[in-house]
Amino acid sequence: RVPDGPITGSRGVNPLPLFSESSGQPGQRMESLPEAVLIQILASIPAVELVLVCRLVCCQWKNLVDGAALWLLKCQQEGFTGAEPKEEAENWQTFYFLRKRKRNLIKNPCGEEDLEHWGEVENGGDGWKIEDLPGDFGKEFPSDGIHKYFVTSYEWCCKSQVIDLRAEGYWEELMDTTQPKIVVKDWYAGRSDAGCLYQLHVKLLSEHEDVLAEYQSDTIAIPQDNALSHTFSDYGPGARFVRFEHGGQDTLFWKGWYGVRMTNSSVTVEP
Repeated sequence: RVPDGPITGSRGVNPLPLFSESSGQPGQRMESLPEAVLIQILASIPAVELVLVCRLVCCQWKNLVDGAALWLLKCQQEGFTGAEPKEEAENWQTFYFLRKRKRNLIKNPCGEEDLEHWGEVENGGDGWKIEDLPGDFGKEFPSDGIHKYFVTSYEWCCKSQVIDLRAEGYWEELMDTTQPKIVVKDWYAGRSDAGCLYQLHVKLLSEHEDVLAEYQSDTIAIPQDNALSHTFSDYGPGARFVRFEHGGQDTLFWKGWYGVRMTNSSVTVEP
């Protein structure tokens, strides 16, 4: 796993020769290689080993692992940026680890596991239900791979998840100093034969659950399918949790499940 913070110090271990002296081949120690060649060699090593092992070999390797060129090359090798980056990252090592870790932190975003992982569930009317896309009087999801959605009833239904950023691998110094972007997205839709309401409310919380930043959408009357996105940035030190809550209902008060449909909710931490 990625360390919980920066590693300092050096064990003073001598780098191994590039070629074994016992082979009869001319010996050449790696520190005698041109820096560009050494960066190419180090870029083939897994990132965690670079930080935990290679960085401690000698001062030269430490400087290379701490520098930008090695991590820019690794980003290019893995397709995180182009050969000519459109913009310069403040720290390419941090950029690399954030891109490598990028994933949806919302569990069960599409109802494949019923209401598993969702808490503080409020079941207004007939409560929540999971249905298959596109559903009655509905539309297909705009991209492949999404097959189910959550649907609300004739009174307000809501549910939430709390994401522990440290448990997901985003250590305190990263969140306090770098303050990477936290991107929230949700997809919602109504039936073509019934009106409905939708709302999204997301908070960034401290260790003691103080609200550091929050976003709350208007209560949206939905004529058709739509996607909502919000990005948190420059939110200050101390963010440890993300609380994601969404909900809605229909506007005709029909018994059953004629309210807003929601799926593919996501929270990602990005460079």
